[in-house]
Amino acid sequence: MPKMKTKKSAAKRYSFTGTGKVKYKKQNLRHILTKKSSKRKRNLRHGGILSGDNVPVIKKRLLPYG
Repeated sequence: MPKMKTKKSAAKRYSFTGTGKVKYKKQNLRHILTKKSSKRKRNLRHGGILSGDNVPVIKKRLLPYG
């Protein structure tokens, strides 16, 4: 059976922690930053941990060798 291909768009957006959780960078911190509060921008700097039904999809289909 041939190797599965990694979805490159997903590989750029998601990564795995040491314990196998899916990590991602939060959105809304690229442009139009003047109308956003400092508190909101500060909280968007930190990465998020993916939870729920999306985790198996990311692990199996999009990043099979991650």
